[in-house]
Amino acid sequence: MSVRQRKIPMRSCVGCGTQKPKKELIRVVRSPEGEISLDPIGKKPGRGAYICPDPGCFLKAKKAKRLERSLECEIGPEVYDALSSELERLGESGE
Repeated sequence: MSVRQRKIPMRSCVGCGTQKPKKELIRVVRSPEGEISLDPIGKKPGRGAYICPDPGCFLKAKKAKRLERSLECEIGPEVYDALSSELERLGESGE
């Protein structure tokens, strides 16, 4: 009798484009109300995009407006600033 391996869900980073296991990426979500936030657990309702916990990937995604394209909405500079500081906080805490 063989043990069946579970399939690991893969997602692409909107910054660098590399495919990684879903658990290694951070989800950015646009809620049904239109609010944009980070979703480190990956359970919030809404449209999501995935990004590496690397600030370089975040800057690439911001510069090319890849998050806006993935989330299908405009993102203001204050939202990008909040996401950036929250991403740095997550990186420091090692979540």
